[in-house]
Formats: sequence, structure tokens, C-alpha cells
Amino acid sequence: MLNFKLTRFTSQININSITVLFTTLVFTGCVNEPKKVKGDENQIVTITSLLKEMTDRDMVAKFPQNNFRLKQESSYNRASKTPQDTVGWFTNADFNTKEGLHNFLRVEEHNGVKEWVLMDHKGPGAIVRTWMPYSNPKDPSTTSTIKIYLDGATEPVLEGNMLGLLNGTGLFPFPLAHKSLRSAVSFFPITYAKSCKVTVTERPFFYQFTYRAYDEGTAVETFTMENFKKADALTKKVCKTLLSPKNSSVGKALELKETVAYKEEKSIVLPKGTGAVRSLSLKLGDYQDSTVTRSVVLKVEFDGQETVWCPIGDFFGSGIGLNPFQGWYRTVDNDGAMSSRWVMPYQRSGKISIFNLGNEPVDVELNATVGDWEWDENSMYFNAAWRGEYPVSTRPFSDWNYVTLKGRGVYVGDALTIWNPVKRWWGEGDEKIWVDGEDFPSIFGTGTEDYYGYSWGGMSNDFYEHPFHAQPNSNVYNKNNRKTEAEFGTRNTQGYSTETRSRALDVMPFGSSLQLDMEVWSWTEDVDMEYGVGVYWYGDAATTSNRRPDAEGLVKLTTNKKEPID
Repeated sequence: MLNFKLTRFTSQININSITVLFTTLVFTGCVNEPKKVKGDENQIVTITSLLKEMTDRDMVAKFPQNNFRLKQESSYNRASKTPQDTVGWFTNADFNTKEGLHNFLRVEEHNGVKEWVLMDHKGPGAIVRTWMPYSNPKDPSTTSTIKIYLDGATEPVLEGNMLGLLNGTGLFPFPLAHKSLRSAVSFFPITYAKSCKVTVTERPFFYQFTYRAYDEGTAVETFTMENFKKADALTKKVCKTLLSPKNSSVGKALELKETVAYKEEKSIVLPKGTGAVRSLSLKLGDYQDSTVTRSVVLKVEFDGQETVWCPIGDFFGSGIGLNPFQGWYRTVDNDGAMSSRWVMPYQRSGKISIFNLGNEPVDVELNATVGDWEWDENSMYFNAAWRGEYPVSTRPFSDWNYVTLKGRGVYVGDALTIWNPVKRWWGEGDEKIWVDGEDFPSIFGTGTEDYYGYSWGGMSNDFYEHPFHAQPNSNVYNKNNRKTEAEFGTRNTQGYSTETRSRALDVMPFGSSLQLDMEVWSWTEDVDMEYGVGVYWYGDAATTSNRRPDAEGLVKLTTNKKEPID
């Protein structure tokens, strides 16, 4: 085996007037010919196959052919063992800043260097999302080195600056890796046939490594620098595609242009036979009343079964009011046009409707493109639902259920909109996701902002966008009203905030059930918040959820008068 080192230097980069000198990144890879794996070549999981999957929206609408479950290693507090222990379950020290905290796997020593082990998975898999925050909210530098060992190798295949490797300035290009608000997030797939171990050379802070655990026997080609380089042209193509999402124009174009009165419903009937909605766009005549995005509801019916009932702001990720952003699956434009690019297959029939629960009539322009689809045993229906609640008390600590699903399906995203009456940070809650009836959640996170791809939420109340996650609105800030340099360190998260996440390689398949809860963990005691969430998943016709159309609750939530607290 011949090893080589590739040294990459990064230049000084100015971020909000803070000059950062990134350290030298050193990557070590094997250049021997990749081992051949048994099985159909089309079924082998490789860097190339996963990059192609990342931008193939049709694949998300089918249950994965290479079966896997999404797992996560994180710095969640190890005192959290069971919901029955309400003290341990809501313990919030999800980090490792001092000796008494041990929210990581173990410590090892290699060649006299101490390494903290953050992930150690045995079996075929692929890291599909990493998240690492700044240890200091005002300083994006670190001297810690991250090392990734694959298939039991004694030398790391990837090695570099803990943040620089994962923030789009190093080996993995933007937007497959990027600098989010005070954190580094990477979606570049790191595949392995037998095992993956991730370490850092300094005591870790917070961290999340999300990975696919494939069924035993799944053929996976292990990441090497050689196959990474071979995928360079495809990597560049994927980056360009993710940053320039296009609504489909292939298929039958349908349009609805109507004024919809209070409690009235207007619909588009889809072509008979098997097909798929490939793009859907909606534009209202007026957004002056910001609550119109909550009071106008999108309804979709496929094959005689309603699968979508969701306010438009929660469906498209805008939240309360018109808050523009661009993502891979959804875009909200400044002119009020909201677009969805989720592929929505059906076998026989379909209908898309707009339902107005506001007191005033609304002018609606709805456009859909319906294309071909070959239905098979892995095809699934697209679902979107909504839950809203006010008041939600900050004490005692609690888990707020996004959705519970029964049957087979794939969870693909959500958009959380909260109203916070106080200036202090509202979102320390951890996501807890149980799949297929497991006793302990296979995904136990470290904070609401961490789940949505940024960090230091108390002072990160600014707009940001990325193909797979965004903060379209926080307090008074959105895409058209960014934080100024003078406001950079302010911490006011009062009012409405919207966080949204759509999943690509980090979709969550489930065979029998999925439950997603988010902690209500505010720094302020005994105040009442408002929670509203749109959730999106694919499922079989027999797959059920605990979310039901709630027109009465939506109207109550929209019209409830809430007063901020100074």
C-alpha cells in the first residue's frame, strides 16, 4: 500500500470583519486500486452513487433499494437515559468543556497523541451529515484536528482542521460543505464497507455525525482519495445543480387563478392515470397581513386519500409572513411566489386545493406540472401535515411531538415556526427520534439550532440559507433585512422565528414506525410560547400519522392575541 499526503493551504478570509487564518489541512489517502465488491454494479454504494442520489428527487419518493437506517453520534448528555427520569432526560450539558463531562465515546492514544473518539460504527455505512460549532461564538478558529479512519485502518483516510475540513473551504466544496451561522456543516458522503471511526485531537465541544447504517451484506465501496478525485467532475456538477434548483417544465401544466372567499375551497384536478406532480407553485395577491401564510391551507388528495393538509407558510418554509429563501426542494421569492419541487406520485387520480380560513378573500395563482411516473412496490405517496399549539409552557421541561408515524415510509423534512415572548434564547431543546419501536432514540441531538444546521442560537438570530436548511426569519431579520455589523452580537430572539430542514442523503427510512419529538427547553422560566410545525414524509397508502386536519386549532392559533414580555 502506498500512502501520500496532500497539503492544502487556505487563505485569510474575512467573516463579518473577523479575519480568520485557517490552519494547514492534511489529508491522507490510499492510492491502491479500490477493491471490487460482489453484486450488481448498479447496487454498489459509492461516492458517485450517493452524489447522484443527492440531486435525484425521484429516488426520495421511493423506499431505498439499499435498505438502511439513519443513525447519529452526538454529544448529547449521557445522563439522558429514559423519559421516566425527568431530571436526567432534560439535562442540558451537551458538551465536553471540562473533565467532569464525558459526552463522547472514549479517549485513545495513537503514536503518543491523545484522540477523543466521537463515532465508531461497525458495518457498512456512509457519513451523510456532520455538524461542528465554533467553541467561541466570536472566534471561528480551532487548532483541533479531526481524523476519519475507515475499515479498521490504523492511519486516517481524512485528516484536517476540525472546522476547515467541514466548512466548504477545504477538501469538500461549497455547498456540499459550508460555513453556516457559527458552525461548519458538511453533506459530502464518506462511504465505508466495514467500519468508521472519527476522532479529534482536542477535547470536543458539541458535535453531530449522522450516518447511514446499511443492512449487513450491502456492497459499499470505501472512500479513498483516488475515487474522490475521480468524482471531481460529478461533484462540481452536483454543487452547481444544488445552487440553481429549477422547477420542472416537463409534463402537463395546470393552472388555477381564482379569488378564494372565507371558508371556500378551490381545486385543480390532476390528469387521470399514473403520474407525479413534479413542481407546484403558489402566489397570493397580497401578503400585507402576515398571518395569511398561516390561514391559507394547501390540501392535496391522491387516489382518494388526503395526504397533505398544511398552511402554506409551513409547507413552503416561509413561516409567518413572506420570508424569501432558496432551498433544493422549496423556494420563496421576493415577488411572493412559493415553489415546491417534492415529487408526488399517484396511481389513479389526484386533486390540489386551496382552502381559505382567513376572514378576508384571497387572490390565488396556483400552478402545477404533472409528469410521468412508473409506479412500483417501492413507490410512496408524499405527505405533509401541520401541528400548532399555544400556549406551550417553558416549565416544566417537556418533549413536543412533531409527528408519530405508523407503517413504512421515509421522513424528509420539517419547518418549525415559534413565537417567543421574551428576548432570551428559546431553542436549547434536543431532537429525539425513535425508529421502528427502538427503546432509545437512535437520533438524540444537542439543540434546536444544531438540528437546523447552525449554532449559538441566542446570538445567531439572522437570516441564512442553504440547499438543505435555512433560517428564513428570526425576530426582525430575514433575507431583506440582514443583521448589521453593529448588531452582530445582539441576542434578541423575541417574536417569530422559522427554521427549516429538508433531507437528501440524510432522509430517515422507517419500516414500522417513526416518532420525532423536540424538547421545549427555553432559558426563561414560566413563559408561554407558540409552536407550529409543518412536517413532510413519504409513505405507503396504509401508513398513518397522529396529525389530523385542524382548522379550528389553526384559526385559534392565528387569531390569539399574544403580548411580548420586556
